[in-house]
Amino acid sequence: MARRDSDMPGLFALMAEDARAALERDPGAGSMRDIVLFSTGTHIVWAYRRHHWLYQHGFKTLARWLAKRMRVKIGADIHPAATIGRRFTIDHGLGIVIGSTAVIGDDCMLYQGVTLGMKAQSFENVKRHPTLGDGVLVGANAVILGDITVGDRTRVGAGAVVIEDVPRDVTVVGVPARIARDRRMRFVELDEAPEDVRWSCAL
Repeated sequence: MARRDSDMPGLFALMAEDARAALERDPGAGSMRDIVLFSTGTHIVWAYRRHHWLYQHGFKTLARWLAKRMRVKIGADIHPAATIGRRFTIDHGLGIVIGSTAVIGDDCMLYQGVTLGMKAQSFENVKRHPTLGDGVLVGANAVILGDITVGDRTRVGAGAVVIEDVPRDVTVVGVPARIARDRRMRFVELDEAPEDVRWSCAL
């Protein structure tokens, strides 16, 4: 699970870890130079790191203004108050939305169009966005809503809509999402998954 800011490395160490993780996970990147120059997802992660640092050090208005600029310039909306762990990777990155009370663990990866949002308007001091455990992978255009928890090493299929807690070490697909593969004990019969998402069981 994502650590407290006091337990995290410094800003530049975090950004270096993010770049190395992106290089390991992106087969289209031949070198660190490719990541630094051309990886939009890494640029989004780096921008969030800077905004979050400002937010945590009392520059909340500036952090939110810069986050708004990022939304307009790159097409990603990550609130600077969100808590994101180490070695975070965004693939492509356009259309990413991460709410202010979202928590993301270490070694997670999101594809383009992912939303970590809330189910309904709530008071500012209430947690209303999802928590992702360590090693979670979320496919393109998946939507995870509300104060729910997605367990460690879980995979969320592309286009899935997740509105309830998900255990660790499973693959969920569909609308609403349900378990299609369970790496803890057994496989769920493919017949239970919709025809258009059975491919996700190969994740």
